[in-house]
Amino acid sequence: MILFYSTLAALAACAAYLFYLAVLEPRWNPLRRLPGPPTRSFFGNHMGMVLDPSRSPRVHEAFVKHYGRNVRIRGFLPWDQRLFTLDPVSLAHILKHSTIYEKPWQSRALISSLIGTGMLAAEGHMHKRQRRVGTPAFSIQNMRALIPVTFQKAVELRDRWMALIADAQTEAEDEKRKGGARLDVCHWVSRATFDVIGLAGFDYQFNAIHDESNELFLAYKEMFEIAVSQQGGGLWELVILYFPFLDRFSPGDRFKVVKQSQETIKRVAGRLIQEKKRKIEEAEKAGSVYGGKDLLSALLRSNVAVDLPPDQRISDEDILHNINTFMFAGSDTSSLSVTWILYLLSVYPAVQDRLRAELLFVAPTSLESLTQDEIVSLYAQVAELPYLENVVRETLRLIPPVHSSIRVATQDDVIPTATPVKLRTQYGDVEETDAFVMPKGSCVHVPIEAFNLDREVWGPDGWAFNPDRWDHLPDAVKAQPGLYNNILTFSAGPRSCIGVKFSIIEIKMFMFVLVTHFKFAECDKVGKANVVLTRPYVMGKHKEGSQCPLLVTPFVREAEA
Repeated sequence: MILFYSTLAALAACAAYLFYLAVLEPRWNPLRRLPGPPTRSFFGNHMGMVLDPSRSPRVHEAFVKHYGRNVRIRGFLPWDQRLFTLDPVSLAHILKHSTIYEKPWQSRALISSLIGTGMLAAEGHMHKRQRRVGTPAFSIQNMRALIPVTFQKAVELRDRWMALIADAQTEAEDEKRKGGARLDVCHWVSRATFDVIGLAGFDYQFNAIHDESNELFLAYKEMFEIAVSQQGGGLWELVILYFPFLDRFSPGDRFKVVKQSQETIKRVAGRLIQEKKRKIEEAEKAGSVYGGKDLLSALLRSNVAVDLPPDQRISDEDILHNINTFMFAGSDTSSLSVTWILYLLSVYPAVQDRLRAELLFVAPTSLESLTQDEIVSLYAQVAELPYLENVVRETLRLIPPVHSSIRVATQDDVIPTATPVKLRTQYGDVEETDAFVMPKGSCVHVPIEAFNLDREVWGPDGWAFNPDRWDHLPDAVKAQPGLYNNILTFSAGPRSCIGVKFSIIEIKMFMFVLVTHFKFAECDKVGKANVVLTRPYVMGKHKEGSQCPLLVTPFVREAEA
């Protein structure tokens, strides 16, 4: 009997708490004073419309038109009131105060369950400590040393594509494809960037361009692609996000794949960390400095630097988690950026021709005989090419790999605004103010794509691909927050992307090698889908997974023809 009443009391307490969350708390939440779109039902939300890149630009623009630049939206649950902001002052405030606005525990739990608590998942003092140790690894000097690695893999990808095109000539289906081949550039560029980050990250040869059998490559590939990219996104995934412990009681394919992959990564990558540490210690005993140029070596050297207090150093486990973070951020995001550039060049052949002409102007006759110093010197020329810079900027603006992000307020805060916000008073009328209260526990939807596409800022053609816009930007762009060229693609503030320099090197080097050796044309209509990152999918074939097939044809210079 006692057990019955205890159970009944527990259920009543849970019901009362859910009633408070679903009914009372939203009515008392200060965000209710902000204007915002209605929901159609008790369980209705706005996440589908703001997260779907096929309609989000129209939705974002409608929000601004009807409700202003600071808008209240509802998250996945009835009590999940969120701030949606397209106000540059408000967003700059949020991104600057990273100790107040952190990633929600659900996001941190998801990231940690995949790649550990590296810089993407860490918060507070842990993130500050990891960032301090990691920053020297991304110095200009270290990035310069990684240029030949990126160049080498870009050339390997070129040669692999040449071989695939040659093999395809005996199977050409029609005259249109004679001389070229239909290649899924998304798939192949992803393999190449895995190779780059393998060598640049911890001096490890995946050899993914030629072979997909390496166990460490397969572990990362399966964990990222199967457990993340191809997850259903249904009710069970939402339940697991809020109650991750349930995954262990009812382990599905996702849990099993991640567990097996993590065991492989811990064993193989863990061994690499210990080998690097041993080499650094041996060099120190010999009175020299270990000269490894990869990020792992730089990270380990930074972690034992004499000017770093012992309490600021990070553990071997943290080192491994950050290598996993570099693998994810350094391969997937860069490969998608390169893929989207190639796709846009196929859609805009005049841009492709103009870019190729600029790249050929600095291209040597042959790439095979270049020394490492010559490769670095060549990249210095490539990096300064104005039209290449414009094409890269414009693609990163138009299709940021990360569509949006989320932060949660860890304490009550007052957010300033650039434009007055209309708040509803307790009497039902409206007052204008230049600041509003952000309550503890409420989330901020950071619309990265929306900031990059805002037509009131970028002009009437803000949704179009126009590299020339960067030669005459509107004055309003200068007020936009952003680490890179006033766009939010690499975020802003203390948590901005630590690897932005490396990413730009990777993108530009691949563009140089590929565009000077191939012509790209559309094969299928490709659309965007927000599956963790903004990925390409063939229209009508979403179930076949992320792909971007293009007709790739070797480009022959006139002098060689």
